[in-house]
Amino acid sequence: MSVDTHRPDPELSFSQKELFDLAVAWIVLSVAFALLLAPIHRADVGIGIFVTMIGLSFVTVGVAFLLHELAHKVVAIEYGQLAEFRADYQMLFLAVMSALVGFLFAAPGAVYHRGRITVAENGHVAIAGPITNLLLALLFFPLMLFPGLIGTIGHLGVLINLFLAAFNMIPFGPLDGKTVLEWSKPAFALTFGVSVITLVGFILIFGFW
Repeated sequence: MSVDTHRPDPELSFSQKELFDLAVAWIVLSVAFALLLAPIHRADVGIGIFVTMIGLSFVTVGVAFLLHELAHKVVAIEYGQLAEFRADYQMLFLAVMSALVGFLFAAPGAVYHRGRITVAENGHVAIAGPITNLLLALLFFPLMLFPGLIGTIGHLGVLINLFLAAFNMIPFGPLDGKTVLEWSKPAFALTFGVSVITLVGFILIFGFW
């Protein structure tokens, strides 16, 4: 008797709940990054700069966060999983609170997936997000060569994507790094190492913004 190992054909779709959660996480994470980079609550910057930073964060965080989660979802679906993003409202609150004290705990939610999956496939799903952020950092980097607003967007785009890649590769709790480490120590070491080294190097050379 043969066993049917066929997996369902991949289908990328979004429920209303998923779109709502993505929107909420996007907005809150953008505000958190703005508070971190332009701490108006410490009277270090004026309202104009803070509002500008929210706008810049909305664009750059939007690209970095949404494509990070989309990468998880696409790879999970390719492996025959049912996958949807769900915001974690406690973690979103923590993101804002941590930004107020000078550090950002950026774990706004996750793509939850279910179905038959191997350890390696699960590792591929997890690593897809940080790898996407590293690639996005490369794409944003040339924009830094331009003056004015475009250059600032490029700078923040690189910074935020490198931060998200490094942060998510921490092998702790629900973060991607723990799943990647369980799958492959070399893949974890390479991705985590590149993420941290490039983030630290970028900040030392170019600053925060």
